[in-house]
Amino acid sequence: MDKLNLDQHISNKFNEELEEARKHLMQMGGVVEQQVSNSITAIIEADSTLAQAIRDRDDSVNAMEIDIDEECAKILALRQPAASDLRFVLAVTKAVNDLERIGDEASKIAKQAIELTENGTAPKGYIEIRHIGNLVVNMLKNALDAFARSDADLALKVLQEDKVVSMEYATAMREMVAVMMEDPRMISRALNVMWALRSLERIGDHSQNISEYVIYLVKGKDVRHKKLSKIAKTVNK
Repeated sequence: MDKLNLDQHISNKFNEELEEARKHLMQMGGVVEQQVSNSITAIIEADSTLAQAIRDRDDSVNAMEIDIDEECAKILALRQPAASDLRFVLAVTKAVNDLERIGDEASKIAKQAIELTENGTAPKGYIEIRHIGNLVVNMLKNALDAFARSDADLALKVLQEDKVVSMEYATAMREMVAVMMEDPRMISRALNVMWALRSLERIGDHSQNISEYVIYLVKGKDVRHKKLSKIAKTVNK
């Protein structure tokens, strides 16, 4: 947060408000990260109790999003921030939206875990879920760390990791299609696995979005929809 020059404001109260927004974003991020990790555990270990707990907690994640949005709205209305402060507040409002959606995807994975537990062992795909799950959990952790430290280099690393997730996801989906073709009796369970994989891939995308907001915050450049090579040039300037 040093790059935001929070210690240079005339108003100590303004400093505190920005720090509170950052702290609450990180708290929400920690909850969502745990939800994602637990959802992967629930589906691999066929733990329907854990899966239901994840779904039950989704409302609290939604409440966090609303609270942080209101917090940022007050800062915008009362403080009228400019320059890096304005970028920070805008980045927080965008990041919490992506975190809420990640929470939704974790809930979807938990739903698939419950259905798989009820319907029996999955045809295959748990290895892929574990592998891709580890990748996206690491992406999310790095994206949150990048935001906490205003670290554009780490944010760029997350964008690079998303390319790997996309390739692994495509391979896993082809594998599940092959399973369904080999044994039509496995179609329903294979679809559960495919929906879980899809949610993991989306979590990677949302982690990428958060990392793009970090680069915007630090470099003052909107890098959304830009090629990775151009983003790298922006970060390395």
